[in-house]
Amino acid sequence: MRGSILYGHLITLLTVSIWGTTFVSTKILLGHLTPVEILFYRFLIGYFALFLLYPRTHKIKRPKEELLFFGLGLTGVLLYFMLENTALQFTLATNVGLLSGTVPILTAIVSHFFTNDEKFIRKHFWGFLVAIAGTAMVIFNAQVVLKLNPLGDFLALMAPLAWAFYSVLLKKIDQSYNPIYVTRKTFFYGLLTVIPIMILQGADFIPKKTIALQLALNIGFLGLVASALCFVTWNKAVKIIGTIKASNYIYLVPLISMVTSILVLNEKVTSLAVAGGFLILTGVYISERGLKTEWLNARRIVEKNG
Repeated sequence: MRGSILYGHLITLLTVSIWGTTFVSTKILLGHLTPVEILFYRFLIGYFALFLLYPRTHKIKRPKEELLFFGLGLTGVLLYFMLENTALQFTLATNVGLLSGTVPILTAIVSHFFTNDEKFIRKHFWGFLVAIAGTAMVIFNAQVVLKLNPLGDFLALMAPLAWAFYSVLLKKIDQSYNPIYVTRKTFFYGLLTVIPIMILQGADFIPKKTIALQLALNIGFLGLVASALCFVTWNKAVKIIGTIKASNYIYLVPLISMVTSILVLNEKVTSLAVAGGFLILTGVYISERGLKTEWLNARRIVEKNG
């Protein structure tokens, strides 16, 4: 059992580590493709990759399950990515990055009301406060610019709420289904809901221009690794360690993005951002273990030495 739990935590860490690097690829692609085109191409690639890996289909046991799969595609693919990308058009990227850090606490709140086995407790709140403070320090990186835009910030907050509902819906899917099949079905309905947006925006379903090798590699990375692989590992992680514990790792995304910026884009990092990274790690620990355990351990050490 312990080995299984450890495996769940490791694949969750792997998943968020990869997600933390995707901004580089997206940033490169945005100079040549629209947000909805990037969304469509990456999940189309992901869908066919998963179909090749697991072409088998399962008989749906009841109509409600099909609605659950539709809900996964709607919340985890269309709403999350479209809300986040649209928010970037109305508000600062720092605001979007900061508000995306609300995913774990929003997931904990949604889980509290819509599941029976995962409840919002005090340690989740304290962990959120510490981690979100660290997230702000990492994102602003000594350049404190906070400009509120009601519409953009509202959309940026709705994106993590959509992901929270995605994670909760995922728990309600029959656990006997293969994770690859679940992810493939999710991508199918996600693509189905994206198509109307593509038509309305006049986006290209097939690129009209020849895509350069660099662009092809980046869209391939987003489709095969960040989408196909990571959604499967995320689904597996939620199944093993639960929605709330898995979501707590999303606090690490800004920290991983910061490290990637240093290594890939040669961006400078300040002591404020480093301190923020430490707070993020502390917040994750508190969300997982709570404050009481640490306080008791510290008290025992003092009493033993005193």
